[in-house]
Amino acid sequence: VGRIKTAPACSHVPELPEVETCRRALAPRLAGRTLTDAVTPWPRAAATPLVVTGRCIVRLDRRGKFLLLRLDRGWLVIHLRMTGRLVVVRELPPRTTAAFQLDGDEWFCLVDVRKFGRAWQVARASEVVGHLGPEPLSRHFTAARFSAMLAPRRARLKPLLLNQRFLAGLGNIYVDESLHAARIHPLRTANTLSTGEVRRLHRYIRTILRAAITEGGTTIQNFAGPDGKPGRFRSRLQVFRRSGEACGGCGTIIERSVVAQRGTHFCPHCQRL
Repeated sequence: VGRIKTAPACSHVPELPEVETCRRALAPRLAGRTLTDAVTPWPRAAATPLVVTGRCIVRLDRRGKFLLLRLDRGWLVIHLRMTGRLVVVRELPPRTTAAFQLDGDEWFCLVDVRKFGRAWQVARASEVVGHLGPEPLSRHFTAARFSAMLAPRRARLKPLLLNQRFLAGLGNIYVDESLHAARIHPLRTANTLSTGEVRRLHRYIRTILRAAITEGGTTIQNFAGPDGKPGRFRSRLQVFRRSGEACGGCGTIIERSVVAQRGTHFCPHCQRL
């Protein structure tokens, strides 16, 4: 049995639903626009040189926690890290770390208090996101495929599900919520899950991600969509950041501990090891 320790507080990194919320909000404002310049008030925000003048934004995609802007030549790839926000404005906001000027005198900006967010300009998106595992909301991510992915794995479930090379887009919030909904302990060994448990976990991962997207993501501390509004899914969280409260399923007190150096929330009754 793995050791569980008391967890320190930590910042929340935007996960798949938060990035998808940004993509959906930005797509109608950016698709078809031409980039006329790029500036980096915080030079480290540019993971590669950003030479975008004259490039047209064809569409916006998402891969895991990365936002992808398909250009007529190449791609812009953006990762928000902990506190990054994306906005379209007429004047650069304070704490802008990278900004792309658009036709029509607007700017598409990465605003980042902690300055960890990054932007890449690459010929192929795979240069940045090629290492990522399957998309959990893809029609190709079936319960059968998930079962085959888990079968050879002797790792604990929580760190495995956080591993972006295994499955793209999940982070602390949605792993905790999915495991609780499926009634599976975060320290279970991946290849010990029964067929029913695999199907249940697969179903809840997808259900919870879709519900969170519908609610505009989850705001714990910093996340806000391009419209400035916080995510509304926090009110629907069952265990994440609810340690010391009663489990909605059984009334047992929710516990908070450390698994894979991450604060982890679970019900010791519903999710028995």
